[in-house]
Amino acid sequence: MKELKPYVTVEWNDTESDAKGWLCAFNFVNHYCGGGTRMHPTVTKEEVERLATTMGYKYKACESLTTGGCKGGIVYDYKKPDAKDVLRRYIQAMAPYIKAGVSLGGDLGVDYADVLEIFDDMGIGLPATQEMRNNPKIQQGIKDHDYLCGQKYDGFLMYDMITGYGCAAGLDEAWKAMGNDKPGSVVVQGFGCVGASMCNSLDKMGYKIVGIADANGLVECQSGLDVKKLIAGRMPKGELNKNDFEDNYIWRKNSEWLDVECDILVPAALEDVINEDNVDQVKAQLIVEAANIPVTEEAEKILESRGVNIAVDFIVNLGGIRIYEVSVFGLVECKPELIVKDTEDLVRKDIRIVYEKAKAEGKTAREVARELFRPDTFDTPDI
Repeated sequence: MKELKPYVTVEWNDTESDAKGWLCAFNFVNHYCGGGTRMHPTVTKEEVERLATTMGYKYKACESLTTGGCKGGIVYDYKKPDAKDVLRRYIQAMAPYIKAGVSLGGDLGVDYADVLEIFDDMGIGLPATQEMRNNPKIQQGIKDHDYLCGQKYDGFLMYDMITGYGCAAGLDEAWKAMGNDKPGSVVVQGFGCVGASMCNSLDKMGYKIVGIADANGLVECQSGLDVKKLIAGRMPKGELNKNDFEDNYIWRKNSEWLDVECDILVPAALEDVINEDNVDQVKAQLIVEAANIPVTEEAEKILESRGVNIAVDFIVNLGGIRIYEVSVFGLVECKPELIVKDTEDLVRKDIRIVYEKAKAEGKTAREVARELFRPDTFDTPDI
């Protein structure tokens, strides 16, 4: 099968700081593509291109007929006081591509609300093609999308929770497909919007969260963490608040997250966090890729030989793009509970199909997912 390569990659160098970044459009569908922008000191061009490729597959898994995949990445510390200014200059540099059908959102280190604010300040609004701008139904859909993102569900803003709830549904479906009839124990690496909302949904389903890692450390409790309390006290940028810890909680280095005994591991932050250097530490039966590309190819081969299952990233974490698709293009009535059910149902369906086919054909879940959801449309920008 022919290797699919990104359509275009653009490099940017900031004029007022040492930041640099890239925009990669993997494929255009109907002259349009979408994906988030991340900001982190470790971002690389290769990473951005891999993430854009994943977005292409993700939109296919999302059953999109309107959008291809792209990704933005900025090499900079998102905690610095001028991070938003850096983001603004990056978006200004990418404006010609945004106006040609590249729709950028938020990701690790980048708040989607900040992206939308910058778009508004620049007079771009929500990125759209000429055809979308001239379609009254889609213009109404854009208004519905903006309204929806401001609504709350289970205490979270819709855009902040939808990916996490989709990931939780995918985890539950994969766990059951493995023959388990009772919820298992879970360790989550990353406590941002995805990690926190996923913990909340899993807690509601009866899963026991025994470990959560953030940028500063790892909290563990084998009898189960008080997820609701930790979420309520969560600090900016997804950091745990130690004031919410119980006496029986153990605080460890965040690099020790793989050492915690659990049934299910959830990398929900950075890429390549499970690799050939640490894969032997994995104790779980299932890895759920709430983050994009968190398991390297080398590590995955080792996990496969040990019988460890993987719930693939571009299936389980598609909630952020699905909410955009269904609201802007009017696929689902714009009510929070209906949007959440739509995402959860789609993720569950994709996981079920992949696991059934993988079992029948003796293949891995990723092999089957890449066959089923291989992008097949490669249009041009909106020029």
